[in-house]
Amino acid sequence: MNNNIRWLRDRIKMLNLQGIIISNPINVKYLTGIDAEGTFLITPKENIYITDGRYIEEVNNVITLNDEIVVYDAKDLSKDDYENFFLFCENVGFEEEYVTYAIYKKIMHRYKINNLEETEGIIEKQRMIKDQEEIDIIQQACKITDDCFTHLKSYIKIGLTEKQIAKEISDFFMKNGADDLAFETVVASGKNSSKPHAVPTDKAIEFGDPITIDMGCKYKGYCSDMTRTIFAGEVPEEIKPVYELVLKNQKQITNEMKEGVNLKLLSRMVESDFKLRGYDLIHALGHGVGLEVHELPYASTRIDFNFNGELELQNSNFNLKNNMVLTNEPGIYIPNKFGVRIEDTIVIDRAVAISLTKSDRDYVIVDKKWTNTWF
Repeated sequence: MNNNIRWLRDRIKMLNLQGIIISNPINVKYLTGIDAEGTFLITPKENIYITDGRYIEEVNNVITLNDEIVVYDAKDLSKDDYENFFLFCENVGFEEEYVTYAIYKKIMHRYKINNLEETEGIIEKQRMIKDQEEIDIIQQACKITDDCFTHLKSYIKIGLTEKQIAKEISDFFMKNGADDLAFETVVASGKNSSKPHAVPTDKAIEFGDPITIDMGCKYKGYCSDMTRTIFAGEVPEEIKPVYELVLKNQKQITNEMKEGVNLKLLSRMVESDFKLRGYDLIHALGHGVGLEVHELPYASTRIDFNFNGELELQNSNFNLKNNMVLTNEPGIYIPNKFGVRIEDTIVIDRAVAISLTKSDRDYVIVDKKWTNTWF
């Protein structure tokens, strides 16, 4: 069977579980490669994927003999079949953060399980560490994103709207090998840039506008994530000190990101430096990137995932580990004026952090023809 399934079988044994029910489609994809509606079961005897007839052909085209996965069409399973999957199992795990109480009751009734045990996000935590194949795929997603940014530097002109730029980003991704957007693109110009997750509007780009672009694509299911704040025509003097402060911290944090370093401490470093100059870091310094654009680990002094996979308002105590992929994204936002964010997708390679997104981080000015003619 594949390495991910073998790992999970070993892990549930350590937890005194005789089986596990995987409902989260992202975790199903991580374990099996299957990207379709269905449920994945690890039972004492078999690895089982239950779906319906619409997806059988698709699923069979994805799995291999090495995966050792038995595929069932749900309509072919009897009441006895479901009850026999976990026959004689004392404890069976389930994904408590993904299962509602109604589904919990349905699982108990359908499989006749003696005891359903919470699994405390074990798969999400395993997904934090990427193998080389995953890193290579994310690297390609980041290359497509870098290529898009290079295109934008010549494409963006004063007078274009935020929505037009966002559409151009989406079109570029689709034409250059991406499967999809990793998330809804942020294009925020002028005062809109003070909103960290602004939605593109019909506002036209004006001379002197900062333009914050947060974009990423999916490639073979894995995400990229990059933000740059660029400028139309010129860089306003009042923004320069803020931009340089954000850039300085972004570079310093990248230099500090290495195996064993605590993410909470990295976040505190930026928070302290910003605070000395009268600013706040109002969002996480970074987050994991993989099959989801926001996944474990998180770099923040404000949020953490508890053992049930739920967000909590408490300190994060994740230490960086080799082959973690995560973002580094300090930002400063001055309401109704402007915002600056610089973000890269980073992979931890033992004692160094390697930026997988490589686009210009210093001042980028678009539509320079206006610089000496605007009056």
